[in-house]
Amino acid sequence: MDKDVLVHVQGLQGMDSMDEQVPIEIVVPGQYYFRNGSHYLRYEEIMDDSLQPTINYVKISAQGIEVRKKGLINVHMVFEKGKKNTTGYTTPFGTIQMGITATNLELMEKPDKIHMKVDYSLDMNDAFAADCTLAIAAFERK
Repeated sequence: MDKDVLVHVQGLQGMDSMDEQVPIEIVVPGQYYFRNGSHYLRYEEIMDDSLQPTINYVKISAQGIEVRKKGLINVHMVFEKGKKNTTGYTTPFGTIQMGITATNLELMEKPDKIHMKVDYSLDMNDAFAADCTLAIAAFERK
């Protein structure tokens, strides 16, 4: 895969019932590289009405996925199947403690595309918040 890619991020958060799921989706240009058995992505996104971009770093491997956000939002999320990882989710309004427990990981690797889907349970401040899905794909720009 080329260094310059399009990054497609889809998220789905279901708060209390399946009727209240909130989809999130972006497609942005990004950079890709492969090193030591892991796929790495870097892309920028604009949060809400802020002009300051949030830089996203993603590491994808067979063991799981790591997402780091730096900018308006600061967080380091680790998704490993069957393991709970905690982190602070920092915004301009304060920090929330999050717990992430991945229940399913699906990795697809092709010469021109990488795709990772993770289903996970999200806790906020030690209380269950939602069952969520995150899918990140990168593919060559044509």
